[in-house]
Amino acid sequence: MIDPDTRDRLISAPESILEDRDLMDALIGANERQMGSNIVDLRGIAMERLESRLDRLEDTHRTVIAAAYENLAGTNQVHRAILQMLDPLSFEDFLKTVAAEVAATLRVDCVRLVLETVQDDHDPALRRLGDVLYIGAPGFVGTYLSGRRNISVRPVVLRQVQPESDALYGDKAGYIRSEALMKLDFGTGRLPGMLVLGAEDPHQFKSTHGTDLLAFFAAVFERTMRRWLS
Repeated sequence: MIDPDTRDRLISAPESILEDRDLMDALIGANERQMGSNIVDLRGIAMERLESRLDRLEDTHRTVIAAAYENLAGTNQVHRAILQMLDPLSFEDFLKTVAAEVAATLRVDCVRLVLETVQDDHDPALRRLGDVLYIGAPGFVGTYLSGRRNISVRPVVLRQVQPESDALYGDKAGYIRSEALMKLDFGTGRLPGMLVLGAEDPHQFKSTHGTDLLAFFAAVFERTMRRWLS
């Protein structure tokens, strides 16, 4: 028998039972045992199906909320990096900021700006700009983006590093395991460029990840570079 005080409390607040999922499951189970194994409880079956559907809906809800928070955090991260990128007043300081502050904000381990040119990459003026700048021959960007395959080149490519990446990453070669590649258009009459973000984590950049934020970042970087090149 139920204690009289407990019984009175339950009668006065029956919603406390309805809101307790474990208690409701126990009551339903007790009811099914009383009916015996020869009786099919359609109501119980329907409730089990509803509970299963509710569990799936809750999992989906949590997944959507987590994705929304992750997207918001990524957006804020890119916005901060763009503001840092717009601060420098000289091209040399711009590249240093990209290699240091912007890389830290985007949480990457290496940044490379690839420029295609026929100019000698041993020019002292270019060497003074640091390791962030990589000079490639005409056609280097398309070849690197496609991985030497005969495929159409996308504006943003996420992948694990390729064997031919050693020259690009220099002393960081062997440590960088995944990369984000963004093709840059500097305008009519200019050779293309490429912005490279490298990470030691092999799973930081994967082909299944979204590229919208990186495409936006590349577009701002591209326009900033046009100002320096002019």
